[in-house]
Amino acid sequence: MRIVIIGAGRVGLRTARITANEGHDVTLVERDYDKAERARKQDFDVIEGDGSNEEVLMQADLDTADALGALAGDLNTNFVGCMVGKYHGCRTVMRIDEDYREEIYQKYADEVDEIVYPERLGAIGAKNALLGGNVTAIADLAENLQIVQFTVTRDAPMHGYTLSELELPAGARLLAFGKEDGSLGLPFPDETLEVGSRIAVLAEFEALEDVRQILVGTEAVAGGQ
Repeated sequence: MRIVIIGAGRVGLRTARITANEGHDVTLVERDYDKAERARKQDFDVIEGDGSNEEVLMQADLDTADALGALAGDLNTNFVGCMVGKYHGCRTVMRIDEDYREEIYQKYADEVDEIVYPERLGAIGAKNALLGGNVTAIADLAENLQIVQFTVTRDAPMHGYTLSELELPAGARLLAFGKEDGSLGLPFPDETLEVGSRIAVLAEFEALEDVRQILVGTEAVAGGQ
């Protein structure tokens, strides 16, 4: 996927790293010179300019982009950026930064595909919103520690196995399990990993991709499904 991210601050840059590490093509838009330079030093393609300016955004070739994540710290920039992205056919994700604003932004930004609050969910939550799919961030407990929910697909190597047979990588721990239409609960060893089953995992950031490949599968990741 081609993804444009407005904002190369803490949330935007970390989201870009996570997304690029999964093989997606990422372009950052940042108006602050120092932040733009920091992103360039990490080998990102950066357009320096105001993310609420359509002429600046068009430099990122929005017509060929699959998704636009407006993850800057300025809400007005994010709102306008999403409206421009939606006009050009992108999936749009808008960052907000205060609880009390969420309801009003949901009301007036109904064309935005998803609204995220990275202070609650972390950069992986923003990345999930951009790609869509079978992985949902539940909580960021620390910079390198998240609780993430995975939904089992037919492409998952562990599809059809029981929880007793599930071997998670070091740095990951099974917390809860639920069937497709059920609620999450205690993970019993004889439960079967069926399509649609949901698994909550406590994992270090470095282990997330390995867990994803086990429970979701490589093909599902590449397709963003």
